[in-house]
Amino acid sequence: MQFSHKADVGAFREEVRHFLDEQYPQGVPASRKERREFETKEEEYAYTMGFQKKLAERGWLAMAWPKEYGGGGADHMRQLVYNEEMAYAGAPSMNMGIAWVGPSLMLYGTEDQKQRFIPRIANADDWWCTLYSEPEAGSDLAALQTRAVKDGDDYIINGQKIWTSGGHNADWGWLAARTDPAAPKHKGITMFMLDMKSPGVTVRPLINMADHWSFNEVFFEDVRVPATQVVGEVNRGWYHMAVALDFERSGIQAFAGGRRTVENFVKIAKENTQLVDQRPSIRYELADRCVDVNVGTFLAYRVATMQAAGRVPNHEASASKLFGSEMGQRIQLTGMHLLGTHGQLRKGTKYEIVDQASAYLGGVSATIAAGTSEIQRGIIAGRGLGLPRG
Repeated sequence: MQFSHKADVGAFREEVRHFLDEQYPQGVPASRKERREFETKEEEYAYTMGFQKKLAERGWLAMAWPKEYGGGGADHMRQLVYNEEMAYAGAPSMNMGIAWVGPSLMLYGTEDQKQRFIPRIANADDWWCTLYSEPEAGSDLAALQTRAVKDGDDYIINGQKIWTSGGHNADWGWLAARTDPAAPKHKGITMFMLDMKSPGVTVRPLINMADHWSFNEVFFEDVRVPATQVVGEVNRGWYHMAVALDFERSGIQAFAGGRRTVENFVKIAKENTQLVDQRPSIRYELADRCVDVNVGTFLAYRVATMQAAGRVPNHEASASKLFGSEMGQRIQLTGMHLLGTHGQLRKGTKYEIVDQASAYLGGVSATIAAGTSEIQRGIIAGRGLGLPRG
């Protein structure tokens, strides 16, 4: 594992920090109460797009893309440092178009599709959502049933998607739909680019138990999509769906964000000594969380080091993801232990020290999102330890 960076990567880290100090000064301060609040979702979206425009101007938004497509062609360690600093600051630095759509278009899109969509993604002109999961197709995504039926020069889409992040702001959707219902479930799927303003598209908010709106359910009723917006081969969308080029995928974001949260808890403990007096053992619990963050950071650096050496991490990336998501839940539980009864108070309550209740509730999904802990353990067991199935 690479424990130190080359001089140019270290200098890049300082450049990113300087940029964040100037362009994202609110960062994640010692208390979440001080953090920037938005009056409406529209205001938050406008701020996010404006910030990503600044990243695009510096060539950072698509820094992992090849240069011929407007990216920076950055190596894995530079990506790692960038992701680490952005996550530590809590900055809105990534979107679905960069992570999924652009890379797939580079490999499978027509020349017209590339020229039309890729520059707008790299310049933060369009916001994309991914239309994958369905009520009966989550971890088993190949079980999806949203239908796309050919009708002349169009396809007609009917069905439902769920857990669509950012769907309420999206200009375009990256849609997986079944075009051959008779084919085996991993076949007969096709990828489409869907204008989210098309007639027949309905987006409904899903408010989570922390009262936060980021997910949506999306319904399609006789939605027409031109055949020119099919990406790749018809009925081979499963093989086009999960392309991510050679992105750094260490999971460093979980550990960088976790580090800042633990630092916030330590500051709160120092400023509110009565909390520690009420529960002296919290000192040891905070120390355990510091150890967690450091261990997780090493797991993430291991993955990036493998990629930098031209190796393909598999179970190593799953180990990082598993540890990071479960660590996140432990960190939020420690926050509840630190705050005691104050931790049950929501934002704006008279005796609230920090809105830890929302953070704790929001952390519940960590072991489900982006691949459940059960799936990660299966990968580690089979591909890492060589254990038999069943």
